[in-house]
Order: sequence, then structure tokens, then C-alpha cells
Amino acid sequence: MKPILHWIAAWIIAALVTFALASVFHSQFVLYELSRLNIAIPSSEWVSMTLSDFIGLLPSYGGAIAFALLMGFIILTGVNRYVGQVPRWLFPFAAAFAMAVMLLAMQPILNVTLIAGARSTLGFLFQCAAGLMGGYVFARIISQKHTSVSM
Repeated sequence: MKPILHWIAAWIIAALVTFALASVFHSQFVLYELSRLNIAIPSSEWVSMTLSDFIGLLPSYGGAIAFALLMGFIILTGVNRYVGQVPRWLFPFAAAFAMAVMLLAMQPILNVTLIAGARSTLGFLFQCAAGLMGGYVFARIISQKHTSVSM
């Protein structure tokens, strides 16, 4: 596979992994907070709501995640290409940072935290952890065939 196609495939897979984790984390945090209000939610509803959130959030939150990761990965790839070799372990942190920036940017722009599961500190950290895992996946994929990230 050509390096650019390999890079794009790694980015898409990383974005999907990040979104899947972020969506599940979001749903679980929201459902947990509802259960703390003594709202009884059967197990089947937890699964149903998690799947519904996944499908419902994919176009908007999935797109925002894909864009945020794209920016982070392009920046590191550019640094790698024009400045010097970037350690692979920086990609997970770039993805986690991209998630943090994206979530923090939503508040002043839209005056609301759209991702309810990120309203608490722990929920916010879990969203960033989803980015960390997506960045890890990206780094693993790009290093499988090529020893350096190039475009």
C-alpha cells in the first residue's frame, strides 16, 4: 500500500476506535448519573441507549473526532517530515490533546458542553482517554509497514 493510503487508513481506523470508545464512555457516564438520581434503568435499556447514542452521535461527534485527530496527526506528521523523527508514543498524546481541544472549544462556541458524558472531570478525562487509545492504534498501524511516518 502506498504510504499516503496507509496513513489515511490508519487515521480512519483510529478515528473509528476513538469514536466508538468516546461514544460508549459518554453513554455510560450519562446513564450512571441518571441512576444516581434513583432512576431505574434496566440492563437492556443500558445496551439499547448505548447503541442508540452510537448511531445518533456518529455523524456529528464522529465527524468532529475525525477532524480533530486529522489535525493532530497532520501536525505530528509534518513535524516528523520536516523537523525530525517524532517518537511513536507522541501520537496517542496528540490524539488525547486533540480530543481535549475539541471538547473545550465546543463550550465557548456553542455555550454548552454537547457531550454530556464529558461534563464531569472524570467524563472529560475518559473522552481524552478515548483519543489516547485512538492515537495508539494510529501509531501501531503506521509503524507496521513503515518505520517512519511519511506522506
